[in-house]
Amino acid sequence: MCGRFASSSRPEDIVEVFGVEQWDPAETIAPNWNVAPTSPVYAVLDRPPKGRHRPVRQLRVLRWGLIPSWARSPETAVKMINARADTVHEKPAYRQPFASRRCLLPVDGYYEWQTAPAGPDRPPRQPYFVSRADGSPLALAGLYEFWRDRTLPADHPQAWRVTCTVVTTEAEPMLAPIHERMPLFLDPGSFDAWLDPGLDDPAALRALLVPPPGALTVHPVGAAVGSIRNNGPELVRELTEDDRTTLF
Repeated sequence: MCGRFASSSRPEDIVEVFGVEQWDPAETIAPNWNVAPTSPVYAVLDRPPKGRHRPVRQLRVLRWGLIPSWARSPETAVKMINARADTVHEKPAYRQPFASRRCLLPVDGYYEWQTAPAGPDRPPRQPYFVSRADGSPLALAGLYEFWRDRTLPADHPQAWRVTCTVVTTEAEPMLAPIHERMPLFLDPGSFDAWLDPGLDDPAALRALLVPPPGALTVHPVGAAVGSIRNNGPELVRELTEDDRTTLF
């Protein structure tokens, strides 16, 4: 699964790495090393601007936690931060976004907690940070959706909410002892096809949902990441034996 991640890349760098054609500098969010559900996140997507037909690659700020278009309230967002790759094409909440509203979420990496018997030298849940071994952004496969808040007038700036979810898959062998699932990430060779809103063949899309093997690295981090009140680059720093001695 994916319930917390780090995102500190400058939007200018994301624009360059992902070939973004349209970005409004007013849509800029601060670096966040402890992104939690319902937080604003950067998303790369291909969509025709208003009044045009050709899709344009855009960098947008969305809210993490998908609200289905038919939902009566936004409360479902907290529950819909992840979508399973094996059922994303058939679940009512994800079926249409999977067909035409796909995105990439550029992140530094994500956190996962391993549950283990408590002992004098380890906490009951040890957090880990997972990132690309080469240090490049991790491009998580995502879906996005539009939701109309009927309690607000149509011209209200919050009348429409654009939210997203992260597609997850079975963890690769190196990560399986920590957690059985992981967010699904794509290599650059799959970006164009995944983002293409004209590609709506379920079989072709599902064929893209295969993370490249051997691209990840993982290390233990401190327990501070467990509280969303904590935020800073120190959260992703590898926990050393000296740290463990100090803590325990």
